[in-house]
Amino acid sequence: MLQLPLVVTAQVDLLLVLVSLLAFWTRLSHLNYPNAVVFDEVYYGQFVSLYMKRVFFIDDSGPPLGHMILAFGAYLGGFDGNFMWNRIGAEYPSTVNVWSLRLLPAFCGALCVPLVYLLTLELKFSHLSALGAAVLLLLENSLIVQSRFMLLESVLIFFVLLAFFSYLRFHNAPSSSWSRYSWLILSGVSCGAAVGVKYMGLFSYLLLLVVASLHTWKLIGDKTISHMNVCVQSVHRVLCLVVVPVLLYVFWFYVHLSFLNRSGPHDQLMSSAFQASLQGGLSRITRGQPLEVAYGSQVTLRSSVSQPIPCWLHSHKVNYPIRYDNGRGSSHQQQVTCYPFKDVNNWWIIKDPGRQQLVVDTPPRPVRHGDVIQLVHGMTSRFLNSHDVAAPMSPHTQEVSGYIDFNVSMPAQNLWRVDISNREAESEVWKTILSEVRLIHVNTSAVLKLSGVSLPDWGFRQLEVVADKLFKAHSSSLEWTVEEHRYGTSQEQKEREAELHSPTHIDVDRKISFWAKFVELQWKMLTVKQEESEHKYSSSPLEWITMETNIAYWLHSSTNAQIHLIGNPVSWGVANLSLLAYQLLAVVYLLRRRRGLKDVPDGVWDQFVCLGCVCVGGWLVNFVPFLLMDKTLFLYHYLPALCYLYLLSPALLEHAHTHLLSSVTHQRALCVGALAVLLSIFLTYRTFCPLTYGSPELSAHQLQGLKWRDTWDILYRRR
Repeated sequence: MLQLPLVVTAQVDLLLVLVSLLAFWTRLSHLNYPNAVVFDEVYYGQFVSLYMKRVFFIDDSGPPLGHMILAFGAYLGGFDGNFMWNRIGAEYPSTVNVWSLRLLPAFCGALCVPLVYLLTLELKFSHLSALGAAVLLLLENSLIVQSRFMLLESVLIFFVLLAFFSYLRFHNAPSSSWSRYSWLILSGVSCGAAVGVKYMGLFSYLLLLVVASLHTWKLIGDKTISHMNVCVQSVHRVLCLVVVPVLLYVFWFYVHLSFLNRSGPHDQLMSSAFQASLQGGLSRITRGQPLEVAYGSQVTLRSSVSQPIPCWLHSHKVNYPIRYDNGRGSSHQQQVTCYPFKDVNNWWIIKDPGRQQLVVDTPPRPVRHGDVIQLVHGMTSRFLNSHDVAAPMSPHTQEVSGYIDFNVSMPAQNLWRVDISNREAESEVWKTILSEVRLIHVNTSAVLKLSGVSLPDWGFRQLEVVADKLFKAHSSSLEWTVEEHRYGTSQEQKEREAELHSPTHIDVDRKISFWAKFVELQWKMLTVKQEESEHKYSSSPLEWITMETNIAYWLHSSTNAQIHLIGNPVSWGVANLSLLAYQLLAVVYLLRRRRGLKDVPDGVWDQFVCLGCVCVGGWLVNFVPFLLMDKTLFLYHYLPALCYLYLLSPALLEHAHTHLLSSVTHQRALCVGALAVLLSIFLTYRTFCPLTYGSPELSAHQLQGLKWRDTWDILYRRR
């Protein structure tokens, strides 16, 4: 029988509630100030606008989940994408809800504080250590600044901390409880989200996999557990920590590609097939084109390589110079180049060498892999030709030209064999957009290739096309794709020229699969890098450790109000000392244990090792890779690594207090010192608050007083 009244008993950790409330207050208060674009908001804002308009883009800095989160915040505030993100400091109009744009990063940044508290408890340290770690994060000025704007570091850190907390909660739960696997699933989801926000999340994800692998290896060696139970638990770990993150990573791109279905500024970096799948742009031109390339087809041939820029096989009524500047001679035949713009001179006609006609038969005769063809330039009727004459800019390769018979014992060599590199069968038909084709010169076995070198003024700075015998088998510079295509119907030159200006369409439905788009987008993100340029506030990883650099995020247009990415110098120093102390203590422990001297019980040793794996390991995997990177780096790249040290500091202090100091006097002295350090951290936080929140405005003299290091760039106006 149901007994009344119904009573619910709950335990509330007041310390956790307190640090959570303070975290939300420090991160979310006055979030719409300043009402202007702040530092990298000018970068991420462009992608948010494109999301609002469902326009496709590529961001080589990371996967799409981070942009989705920022765009969702913008959507909640009714942002329509109509704002020009053209400069830092530009004022937001009244129609833009600034609070909404910055809400989700600030919310994630606030949640990091209670997460560190809980994570410290899962590392089996006391509530006092958990409070210390939470306070270090709470009063870290750089983390507050990075959380309060439309940036992604706070989101990344949130998912990383959530992944470790969830995994350790699973690991520490009783093995008899099946509900603990919900924590393992949450850990896998968090790992997938961390990698989906920024590729930096991959470092922490790999560390978590290492920790989980060590735990699984220990599980396998536990003879008190049955073989079946070991297999089941191992499979669960693989499914949750490997399969789930991989599926989620793919899912982020599925949503990204499904939602962004309109043509945009980055289309030309993608293949013709990818472009044709987007609304507008190339799809408006190619909609209804014939699928199969036939003899008599009129085509434009796009190079499959996107570097230095996308371009199309091109010719014009200008010949190569008789002699180049270096004294070498040429064939003086018509120039063939690669032109990075749509142009009527990009059209070529596929001709059967055994017939004279340049129109498509009824029914059309398709061109197949291995067929020998001729390519006739549509506007000048010159045949695509190559011969044993050195190319103008790449003399180790052959010249490619539009053949002109000068009657100088230089016969035409204009036969090309079609090699479809992505064919599925030997009799594969050459398909518009879908087929990647290599054109092999029959006489010399050289392959038509984009060298990528710009021609001099006589070639109008267009890109050089050559025929290369020493080619790499899978080089994309050798492959060409039919982008625009129509069936030719005019045999006479004048009629054909008119036809080239007015294309006809035949309805054919063709689609590119999600997996093809996913693989292509992944490859482009890894290979097509934006030009790296030196930035005023860029820095090297070694400068981060001692915070020798800062970043000016925003400066008021008429006053000294400003916001800087500057960390709390005292907290920063504590983090570095903790890292050094742990390493020294670990070396001492290991040497003494090697000699058979155990200073701490095995349970405490395991706790100490786990702390090092998570915290010191987390710092290493989030710092060392930047030493190897050849890219523009900034101070905010160090923030994930710094969070691991803030997790380490109080835990190491507790370890020293409990297991290293036997004297009560020494323990009390350590506590007094810790309280003094916490007080100085709070006072330093308050001192730098004007540069963290942008208010109150300081005088030039006060700003000079905040320049604690000569290398910091503090801006001020003298009055």
